[in-house]
Amino acid sequence: MPHMDIAFLLFPGVTQLDLTGPAQVLSRLPGARVHLVWENLDPVPTDAGFSILPNATFADMPKPDLLCVPGGMGIADVIESDAALGWVRRAGAEAQWVTSVCTGALILGAAGLLEGYQATTHWAFLSCFPERFPKVIVAPGNPRFVHDRDRLTGGGIASGLDEALKLIELLVGEEHARKVQV
Repeated sequence: MPHMDIAFLLFPGVTQLDLTGPAQVLSRLPGARVHLVWENLDPVPTDAGFSILPNATFADMPKPDLLCVPGGMGIADVIESDAALGWVRRAGAEAQWVTSVCTGALILGAAGLLEGYQATTHWAFLSCFPERFPKVIVAPGNPRFVHDRDRLTGGGIASGLDEALKLIELLVGEEHARKVQV
């Protein structure tokens, strides 16, 4: 089976479960190579009080097959960073799948990667979309996650686990997704 390069954006203030939950699940994909990507290889502080080490930088990350953008208190700095937002935009344009968990959807929105797609985010931030990202279609009813073509967006922290399992189902089948859960 060919490799699947899975790129997770890592940034200061990331909600660690938005990142580590889906990373754990998606690492079970056949051929998965998980990359934690940031502007440098220095430890990156999370919202949980510990740091995570990136294993790739914006400059050396190969073209991802799957882009995953977690949320967290640091999203505003990512959106304001030309380097970070530019990398997300480029990686998302090249990836076969683009996903977000919680407020990571705001980063995807700012990068223009959700235009014309139905999406969701944490319920407290849904009202941001119509004004800031008018071309994003907000999914009605605050769903746990939304799948629209090659995009998956999750509504809250723990939704990333269900979203990752759905992605495994879409990529390699329901049976493999069930095995990952056990």
